[in-house]
Amino acid sequence: TTSSSNALAIQVDAEGKVKYDAIARRGHNEKRIIHSSFKDLIPLRQRADVGEISLDRPSEEEVQASKERTAKALAVLVSGAAAAQRPKNVKGTSRKEPTYVRYTPANQMGDNSKKQDRIIKIVERQEDPMAPPKFKHKKIPRGPPSPPAPVMHSPPRKLTAEDQE
Repeated sequence: TTSSSNALAIQVDAEGKVKYDAIARRGHNEKRIIHSSFKDLIPLRQRADVGEISLDRPSEEEVQASKERTAKALAVLVSGAAAAQRPKNVKGTSRKEPTYVRYTPANQMGDNSKKQDRIIKIVERQEDPMAPPKFKHKKIPRGPPSPPAPVMHSPPRKLTAEDQE
């Protein structure tokens, strides 16, 4: 049974220590280099557990493979950026399929002669993409603002003779 929980199972390395970098590695493939411990800060040449570091040039096949991977990744990025630039709904580009209607003319003004059925093709008229908009958006006047905050005054009192002086 597969659980729908997104909890991460505890992983242990060869020495039995818990691998806490499983959280950082989640959602990345195995080739991705993720520095998650203190020893990753030490330069490779000064580390004891690394062994011999190969500094010779990569083979032509490795260079080509890396070049193709990079080109594919860049193509994906460029196509996404180009798609974002393209307008999504330009007036008059998408047209509906034409519909066909059978039409029989009605008898008019006492004309009882046999009339021919016609098949009429109904097509949506092409719209000029540069035409100005037909309808203007009307602005609705705003509603009344919220009432002003009450100002607290001391209760009014009558002026005394001294105050009037």
